[in-house]
Amino acid sequence: MSRILVVEDEPTIARAVVDRLVAEGFAVELAGDGPTAVERARTCEPHLIVLDVMLPGFDGLEVCRRVQAERPVPVLMLTARDDETDLLVGLGVGADDYVTKPFSMRELVARIRAVLRRVERPVPDAALAPLRVGPLELDPRARRVRRDGREVHLTPTEFDLLACLIRNRGMVLTRAVLLEQVWDWVDASGTRVVDSHVKALRRKLGQELIRTVHGVGYSLEIA
Repeated sequence: MSRILVVEDEPTIARAVVDRLVAEGFAVELAGDGPTAVERARTCEPHLIVLDVMLPGFDGLEVCRRVQAERPVPVLMLTARDDETDLLVGLGVGADDYVTKPFSMRELVARIRAVLRRVERPVPDAALAPLRVGPLELDPRARRVRRDGREVHLTPTEFDLLACLIRNRGMVLTRAVLLEQVWDWVDASGTRVVDSHVKALRRKLGQELIRTVHGVGYSLEIA
């Protein structure tokens, strides 16, 4: 049974999320502020954290930083703000995905299951071989990336997105294909998630590596 830590200070939302996740068969812990969230993450070792951005004590971005520094864990952020900068900051500190309030419980559960499937699915041995492309070195077994010999910290989702682009380098991958292969989604409702993660990759690895093909998708441009 997967353990989920829900971090939400609004009692009505917290209760609704907890009740729905319990009904879906998850074991659920609840925290209502930043310091408690970090402590609960340490003691219960959740498989995934549903994390609100706006929290008392310190905010969800700081929670994410501290949790990821101790033990990498998938994080799905809840935000009432729909500003691209805020979303990129969340992705930059270690979040794997985000849902903007107001959201449906059906969408939240679907996102959670997709992240858990991606984390838990076995990786074929052939996909574990180190990859070297231009200035990039990618080690799937250790899940480490270097550019020009310097290690670059990527979130689990950023790593999977980069690996997908590298293995299909030179090809233009549509957002729908990326959603299916990286996020394990079978619909195209999350195109903004793809765009945000591509922007985060460019910020960390260099703007020139990933080409946007307008109206289509993205391609890794390395000889």
